[in-house]
Amino acid sequence: MSAQSFAGILLGTADAERLREWYVKVFNPRTEGPALFFGDVALFCDQRDDVAEKNSEAGRHILNFNVENATETAERLNELGVTWLSELSENDHGWIGTLIDPDGNYVQIMQQK
Repeated sequence: MSAQSFAGILLGTADAERLREWYVKVFNPRTEGPALFFGDVALFCDQRDDVAEKNSEAGRHILNFNVENATETAERLNELGVTWLSELSENDHGWIGTLIDPDGNYVQIMQQK
């Protein structure tokens, strides 16, 4: 039996409200209760007492967001004061930039050619 679709992502965090507010401010997703929807995929920021305030191994997972216009998106993110791990750059496949959320997770914006 195979999975029919990818339903969601849960980010365990010591401060769910702060993390959720950051994703809402930065990406403006559709919201339904605690869920932040990016297309059909839901992102949940789950309040946990068994995780550190900062992700000590951020490279273990990276959230990738496709955007229509990477340069405009990067400009808006700069206006919001995000922290970049790797600023937006172009390669053979398109544009990619990696930012860091308040918990230290890596988040990429991508625009494919």
